[in-house]
Amino acid sequence: MSEAATPSPAGAPAEPAPGAGPEPSSSSGTASPSLTVGYAAMLEQFTPTEAVELTALAEQHGFSGCMAGDHFAPWVPQQGQAASIWPVLTAVGERTRGDFGSGVVAPGWRWHPAVVAQASATLAAMYPGRHWLGVGAGEALNEHVVAPYWPEGGERSARMFEAVELMKKLFDASLAGKDSKFQGTWYRHETTRLWTMPEEPPEVLVATAGPLNAKRAGRSADGLITVGAPLEKISGLFERFDAGAREAGKDPSTMPKVLQLHLSWAPTDEEALRNALVEWPNGGMKFPKADIRSPHDFAAMAQMVREEDFEGRMVISSDPDVHRAAIQRHVDLGFDRVYLHNVGRNQREWVEVFGREVLPALHR
Repeated sequence: MSEAATPSPAGAPAEPAPGAGPEPSSSSGTASPSLTVGYAAMLEQFTPTEAVELTALAEQHGFSGCMAGDHFAPWVPQQGQAASIWPVLTAVGERTRGDFGSGVVAPGWRWHPAVVAQASATLAAMYPGRHWLGVGAGEALNEHVVAPYWPEGGERSARMFEAVELMKKLFDASLAGKDSKFQGTWYRHETTRLWTMPEEPPEVLVATAGPLNAKRAGRSADGLITVGAPLEKISGLFERFDAGAREAGKDPSTMPKVLQLHLSWAPTDEEALRNALVEWPNGGMKFPKADIRSPHDFAAMAQMVREEDFEGRMVISSDPDVHRAAIQRHVDLGFDRVYLHNVGRNQREWVEVFGREVLPALHR
């Protein structure tokens, strides 16, 4: 997706997409024109039908765009769901007008990179200028169901970047009407092409919270995805990402920097804290999670999570302005797309409050 094709904050092309929902509510605002604030649809918490309905509702209240993760299992059993991402994103495309993408898919385990490329290219062809592909190195929670061996973090990262190389080469050759062949260290595909392609390939965004992968993402990907973290850590990621982009002859100022931000809002501070502890305790786990294989193991670890463990990792408050200030601090670092996830089940109430009191005040 080119810079010119990036959706506007309202996420609305001149003509509504087939099956698109109603226009945004007149009582809701939007962020400033250079900032997109979207909805993070948690397929771990909500049925696919409800996730799509909530995404459409969020758009009516001023949110633009949707990020959804590819999970085979929820983090903890309490969350209760784990729908396949591809049919959900298709339904989001039909019901909304904004951008949408995977936050994230791990190519190379349950999905061969060529299959991920085909699915993403199909979505981009169906919804021109709206779909992007977010990829990550994967977690055992989701990928171990088919992996005979779960490698260390370094190898997982190397596999991810090889998958990115494969997919981008397949996109480029297919767009040119040519066959391609790939033989890497871990992945290969025989001579073929993607026969269904959009006019421009989807952006490939790499998700990482580490400086080494951030620099490699700048060199090989189209943009960066990360999660809420101490601001100085994110600044360091941006520096490394920008350096990698420049090494590859790219202008980092034109490359998307995407944030997924978890938060807990409720009418009272007590309810907001309860939602964080019960619904999203993984947000307070201050240790690597990529090697944990079962929601039941996460649930056992969640018993040790306390309020103070969310400090610096998630804002928990009943005051919308506290959340607005936290979001704005991240935007001021240079994010141009932010996808918000309120960890409680009170999605409809939260969407209405933030659409009215938070989104209109955000700016770049």
